[in-house]
Amino acid sequence: MMDNRVRIFDTTLRDGEQSPGASMNVEEKIAVARQLAKMGVDVIEAGFAFSSPGDFDSVRRIALEVEGPVICSLARCKAEDIDAAAGALKGAPRTRIHTFISTSEIHLKHQFKLTRAEALERAVEMVRRARGHVVDVEFSAMDASRTEPVFLYEMIEAVIAAGATTVNIPDTVGYALPDQFGALIKGIKDNVKNIDKAIISVHCHNDLGLAVANSLAAVVNGARQVECTINGIGERAGNASLEEIVMILKTRKDVLGLETSINTEQIYPSSRLVSGITGIMVQPNKAIVGDNAFAHESGIHQDGLLKDKSTYEIMKPESVGISRSTLVMGKHSGRHAFKTRLSELGYELAGEGLDKAFERFKKLADKKKEVFDEDIEAIVQDEVLRLEMPDRYRLLKLNITSGTDTAPSAEVELEVDGKAVKDSGTGDGPVDAAYNVIAKITGTKSRLLKYSVNAITGGTDAQGEVMVRLQEGDSIVLGQGSHTDIIVASAKAYINALNRLEYRKKDRRESLSL
Repeated sequence: MMDNRVRIFDTTLRDGEQSPGASMNVEEKIAVARQLAKMGVDVIEAGFAFSSPGDFDSVRRIALEVEGPVICSLARCKAEDIDAAAGALKGAPRTRIHTFISTSEIHLKHQFKLTRAEALERAVEMVRRARGHVVDVEFSAMDASRTEPVFLYEMIEAVIAAGATTVNIPDTVGYALPDQFGALIKGIKDNVKNIDKAIISVHCHNDLGLAVANSLAAVVNGARQVECTINGIGERAGNASLEEIVMILKTRKDVLGLETSINTEQIYPSSRLVSGITGIMVQPNKAIVGDNAFAHESGIHQDGLLKDKSTYEIMKPESVGISRSTLVMGKHSGRHAFKTRLSELGYELAGEGLDKAFERFKKLADKKKEVFDEDIEAIVQDEVLRLEMPDRYRLLKLNITSGTDTAPSAEVELEVDGKAVKDSGTGDGPVDAAYNVIAKITGTKSRLLKYSVNAITGGTDAQGEVMVRLQEGDSIVLGQGSHTDIIVASAKAYINALNRLEYRKKDRRESLSL
């Protein structure tokens, strides 16, 4: 009888991080890895250990500090890559080396300059080398969906014989159609003699919007691991979306008969965390985790929903960690109620983290009639999930003068290395004036690449969330800030980004001194 459990291999920290502008520092990667473990993923691809000292450190620390999932490092079919992956994973309890080489004629001829025989020989040699370090080895035949099937069967059979325990069939450029991809997996099941000794995995890209459909076609035909990312982020148009794969299998278990080990109530908190750290916002109509996924505006839909939720909701929002009940949280709410609501939203805070979040909540409650779930999540993102890093700069005071007949000006007081520093200046608008003064006080040479504002809740007293992206040299960082006053939120986001730049500089100085 075929195994009915589909393993979830999360590659948010490796392939997902390859999204333009989505790079994360080590502490941010560890925060995401811990959330993935809490959600119950089977495998975390923590990075590409050979690619950089930062990736090596990320893989190393996640492997040693995050309990539960198998921790995996990517490696090309090269000895130095395999050995770097093994070094990063050494001593950790559950590890995997994931090695790959292309198998399509297009890649072998134009990119790798290898014959099929040479690619096969190298793949076998490197799988054996990886197996000498760890017992769990995954092999990927890159561009498998454009590979001649007979050669693909030969390659898979050879690497399994060499010790591969998982064989991954990637649709690397998102070219396959579901029927074709399903047939490819069935062909592997029918034609590779030793396929029963390995798990078939799939890694589908979304260039034609078919990553999830192709992944499902694969599992229907015998694949038992899906490689995916939170929010579907990744190279080019992204990867198969973890939340969509998991909820399809759960919601349509009646037809598919398949299941995962995922705690689905952690899906939405995971989505928010990844979005907050990377700065890649989720589109409102995104399945499962978008703002509109469980919103109903049509009068007909609303009427049906009020009579019976199953008329227009095939999933309960609570099943993915979204609460649609209105919890009236205000200035009279106590610490216990606040902590309980945080827990219901998927955030377990204690000690200093809880103290910071509760202090911000009370200040916000004094300014707003109601504090909504989205406000509370913004507080957690701003005060807690931005992670502990040495803040060189801190906003003490901000006063803005602006109007139709008044040149925008700003007075700013910052704490710099523990000392208060004041200055003032003008700009084209109130935000520009504030940023000009902050830049003058800090002496930053950074360049503002992006500035975006999002109203977290409705109404004129809505809390605003600002995200900025700064560049200094080859360092690009994200800054976030939220406040009912959008100018204050803007200043906080800018200062948060400047502190992240300082963190990067400190990181580099320490690396150079080693």
